Amino acid sequence: MERVIDRDALADFLRRRREVLRPADVGLPEGARRRTPGLRREEVAQLAGMSTDYYSRLEQSRGANPSEPIVAGLARALRCDLDERDHLYHLAGFTPPLRRAGRHINPGLIGLVQRLDDIPVAITTDIEEVLWQNHLADVVLGGGAGRNLTWAWFTEPGTRRLFPEEDWDAHSAAHVADLRATHARRNGDRDVTELVDALLDRSQEFRDLWELHRVAVCRLASKRILHPEVGTLDLTCELLLTPEADLRIRAFVPIEGTEAREKLELLRVIGTQSFA
Repeated sequence: MERVIDRDALADFLRRRREVLRPADVGLPEGARRRTPGLRREEVAQLAGMSTDYYSRLEQSRGANPSEPIVAGLARALRCDLDERDHLYHLAGFTPPLRRAGRHINPGLIGLVQRLDDIPVAITTDIEEVLWQNHLADVVLGGGAGRNLTWAWFTEPGTRRLFPEEDWDAHSAAHVADLRATHARRNGDRDVTELVDALLDRSQEFRDLWELHRVAVCRLASKRILHPEVGTLDLTCELLLTPEADLRIRAFVPIEGTEAREKLELLRVIGTQSFA
């Protein structure tokens, strides 16, 4: 696709960001005889690593199309926050760099998911490492924080007992296709490459599926989960992405027309107790 640049809006944004900054904001001396508020064009150009003439042309909606490194330099020079940085990238016709939450879950997100106490809920990273899950998820899914779902699926046979055997192939394919998408999106990131390399070394099934190069970000899927006390739970796994896209809320919602809701309510009461 042809790159689309909004030159006028880009020029306006650069100018207005320059005008709201003071020299002290970027580590420059105030100096004397400043006739206009904010930084001078030559100061922004110096901070961004480009010529004053080139930068001036950008502010005048003229000149060559800025490259991605130029846009990154401007975002740093103009002290853009993440929203402003993303806006600058969009104006220049680029996709902004990925935002990363890492393994940090903000308190607001925890407060939200704690209210969902009548369904199993878990928060995972984009490589399926479990960071948090509620009590009902402990009861239904087992495991807990620190566990990687993809690693467990291909290396711990006991994991598969939660699901009917006829569903195993679909689960395997979904795990690999989702990891393929993350691997491409975060190509070179150590946690992703280490997980892929370890799985390639450990699992022949994973190697065979990886070679097919199928890609599909998992966002919604029907799952049948086997529980020793209540039998089969028919659930829909709703996958909600955070703005950074590397934290995922997995909410397991009962499928209407099944007994899943009543079974979850029973498990919510009995917890890990056994009828026996």
